[in-house]
Amino acid sequence: MHVRFWGTRGSIATPGPGTVRFGGNTSCVEVTTRSGACFILDCGTGARQLGAALMARKPPLCATILLSHTHWDHIQGFPFFAPLFIPGNRIAVCGPEGSGKSLREVLSGQMEFAYFPVEIDQLPASISFKELGEGTHEFEGARVIAQYLHHPAMTLGYRIEADGAALVYLCDHEPFSETLWHDDAESARGDSIAHEGDRRHARFMDHADLVIHDAQYTPEEFPSKKNWGHSTYEYAVGMAAAAGVRQLALTHHDPFHDDAFVAEIERRARAYADGLGYEVEVRCAFEGLELAIAAHGTQPLPVSVPVPHPDRGAPAGKRILVVDDDAEIRILATKALTQDGHTVTQASGGREALALIASQVPDLLVLDLLMPEQGGLEILGILRSLPATAALPVVVLTAMDDEVSTRAGFDLGATDYVTKPFSIPQLAARVRACLARAA
Repeated sequence: MHVRFWGTRGSIATPGPGTVRFGGNTSCVEVTTRSGACFILDCGTGARQLGAALMARKPPLCATILLSHTHWDHIQGFPFFAPLFIPGNRIAVCGPEGSGKSLREVLSGQMEFAYFPVEIDQLPASISFKELGEGTHEFEGARVIAQYLHHPAMTLGYRIEADGAALVYLCDHEPFSETLWHDDAESARGDSIAHEGDRRHARFMDHADLVIHDAQYTPEEFPSKKNWGHSTYEYAVGMAAAAGVRQLALTHHDPFHDDAFVAEIERRARAYADGLGYEVEVRCAFEGLELAIAAHGTQPLPVSVPVPHPDRGAPAGKRILVVDDDAEIRILATKALTQDGHTVTQASGGREALALIASQVPDLLVLDLLMPEQGGLEILGILRSLPATAALPVVVLTAMDDEVSTRAGFDLGATDYVTKPFSIPQLAARVRACLARAA
């Protein structure tokens, strides 16, 4: 596979003398297979220059756009993508839908006449839309595996397997836990990762030839940016080390980071990899960077059946029970979940929760750990011992972010483990992913 970066900036385009080296255009990566299949990972402002380059090639063009999500910095280059204006070109647009709207509706919205002179229905190219959930998909002779990331919107990472190689694109992702490793971990290995979400993230990268990973923040910046949906270079390097990745390209550079700052991140990331004893080529991606991904006999991931995107393909209106002794937390969690059409019941303690579950098992449980009389871990153990609730999706929602509590939660069968404070979009997205996987 051949890879070229056309946009590496996050959040907003930042042209100017301070971003000449690493670039100011927002996310866009071109991937071409040996057979000529063309994949476009995200369609930020870098898509304008990519479109101009594709126009110079022999028509007609057939390309697949894989959107990680529909936040504006990842789609704002779409109206300026020149191949859309040429009859005979075939463009497939794939990705998760955007907050209750279809891909077509979101992309049409930014092309309404109030914002853009050409509406989407006026584009001459043949454009198709496919909303994706997790699972294995086939495009143009390549396997594309999608997996949900941790972001305040439903966001997909992609693993492209073709030509005997594997490339993984993970943009707009935040660590599932601030506690990355088990306390007794001696090295960066998959079984040393504390949170199941981060373990799943590492498994998705397993022995990939190239991983392109969000690294918007430094470790010093991250605490004030928690729940914004982005990673640090330490997290990206640690996950890649645990997964045995061969090359790591850090991307989605913060708009406040100039070239000198990004170069320092690159230096620190390489030093961190050396400290882990991790022999890998680590770089910060820049516009114009081209990489040839050679085959190394990388084992493909097991095929997983694709599931519908939870917002449109899955039934709405699930029954969710929120258990927390803090009334304000119950109100916030209820607000996060009712916006997706779910019916939410509340319980202020373990005994009340068990009584409600005995009368009617919900579709999902949101469970606090620290509560009077019966704590969340005790409740979780009881539920997992009963046939009716052995497989009930349980999202732990707690202020206990230490490694011991995280390990205990997953050992007892927690489906997910979310720490407080949390944001409403974050909790909503995590619950959507859990319901999709349960389906």
